Amino acid sequence: MMDEKNIPFLGIMMLDTNFPRVLGDAGNESSYMFPVRIHIVKGAGSLDLVKDEMPSEEIIQLFCKAAKKLEFDGAFAIISTCGFLITIQDTIADAVSIPVMVSALSLYPKIYKKFGEGSVGVITASFKSLGDIALRAAGLKRHEVCIAGMEDCSAFSDAILQLKNDQLQKIDTLTIENFIVNKALLLKERQPNISVFLLECTNLPPYKQAIERATGCPVYSIIDVAEALMNDTL
Repeated sequence: MMDEKNIPFLGIMMLDTNFPRVLGDAGNESSYMFPVRIHIVKGAGSLDLVKDEMPSEEIIQLFCKAAKKLEFDGAFAIISTCGFLITIQDTIADAVSIPVMVSALSLYPKIYKKFGEGSVGVITASFKSLGDIALRAAGLKRHEVCIAGMEDCSAFSDAILQLKNDQLQKIDTLTIENFIVNKALLLKERQPNISVFLLECTNLPPYKQAIERATGCPVYSIIDVAEALMNDTL
């Protein structure tokens, strides 16, 4: 019988937060059909990353250290629970020798190539924070996408886009689902040729199926990144 400690696992660098991780969230181990191990990056909160600027050097080093720890412990690849880490994905990857893909935004080039005749709808934690630094890091051209943010949904922002001690202790999934579906439909109304949606925020995969039902478009998230890394298809 194989020692559980020797079973390959996907490493997940998780932000230091207080809100509950519902099923489907990248920070919930039950969201995956294969072994994962979560490493909380102490001192790195939501507001340290969700902003239109590079993270501080201190934060960068925290994630590099976390990646090295996961690699040492036996991770075969690494993802994260914050898509805004795309800005330092290459730096983290340089710190280890295993695949690192910390953001669903990394899927953008492949998604655009596959669905190139239509636009890509991007739903992010914060529209105002998803600026040119993150877009460039993802190889994303603003004119090729239509972006919407979740910061004006209080059920989402009061739980997630707050300091750790101020975050709500309950996730109102029904309210968030209705809100994100309406966001996706509004994007489609604004840009009818949207053919696919990409969820930057790793807290949004629980609502993937609802978006697909409402829009008729496929939806990609960090969970798809994890599955592709597991199947070695990236």
